[in-house]
Formats: sequence, C-alpha cells, structure tokens
Amino acid sequence: MAIRKIMKLGEDVLRKPCKKVEKFDLRLHLLLKDMADTMHDADGVGLAAPQVGILRRIVVIDVGDEHGVIELMNPEITERSEEIQTGREGCLSLPGRQGVVSRPMRVTVHAQDRHGKPFDLEGEGLLARAICHELDHLDGRLYIDVMDRELTEEEIEGHIPEDGEEDEE
Repeated sequence: MAIRKIMKLGEDVLRKPCKKVEKFDLRLHLLLKDMADTMHDADGVGLAAPQVGILRRIVVIDVGDEHGVIELMNPEITERSEEIQTGREGCLSLPGRQGVVSRPMRVTVHAQDRHGKPFDLEGEGLLARAICHELDHLDGRLYIDVMDRELTEEEIEGHIPEDGEEDEE
C-alpha cells in the first residue's frame, strides 16, 4: 500500500488541465492502486490524478456501493439529467472546508478501463455527484468554483438538510 501526498489548495497542479492517458501499462496500474489506497486512507469517496500531482485524466471513485472502486481513464460526461441534486461537498485537497453544490442527479460517463477498453457508466445520486466532482479536477476546477455557498464551521459540525430531507424543528 503506497499512500501518496494529496495536493492542497494553492498548489498549481490543481488548477491545470490534465492530458489524456495514452499508455495503459503497469505504471498506470500501480498509480491506480496508489490512488485507491490514498483515497481510502483519507476516507474520501473520489480522487483525481492531479490531487496526487499527476496531470493525467485519471479518476478513482468508491461511494461504498456495489460498484466498489471505479477506475476512469479519459472520462467524459456524455449525458446529464435535467433533475438537479443539491448537497454538501468537501474535497481531500481542501481539508476542513465544505460547500453546498448543485449537480445533476444522473450522469453517463464514457471512459476507458485500466487496459484501455472503452465503456459507459451511469451514475445516480452520490455516484453522479462524485463523477462530476472528480471530472472537474481534470479540467483544473474545484468545487469552490461552482458551489452555491460555503458552509460555516457550525454547519460543517452540525447538520444541514440534503435534498429529500425535512427540516426538524
């Protein structure tokens, strides 16, 4: 298990667009393993290559469902639902901060697997949110660039209602 250093806000690599993955080799496979280990070690649900200092279009996601660890090389969103979800997001590159972000409820992403084979994946709810969040990283965008508002420390420590939840008085 190799845990890599996670880049933090202010480091240039987080604001640069990533290059396409061209080689699907052992080096890529090791990077994917390191990224998954790093994401799990930090209790994250997603990690993009620029967050570990690599300017390549590579993402790993694990939202704790039947998909397990999802590996996406050269991902592109091909469909977005008009239905929107609004909820809290954080980022391993912005520790201690969270914001309210609106994202599509469902997305379809076209990508390549670790061997270069193309595939499509549909994501809904948290998976759709994670896909959008991580793909933003590949273009040098962070959730703070698209958030509705930043949460206060009190809100982060407490609870704000998510879509579909009722306010309790």
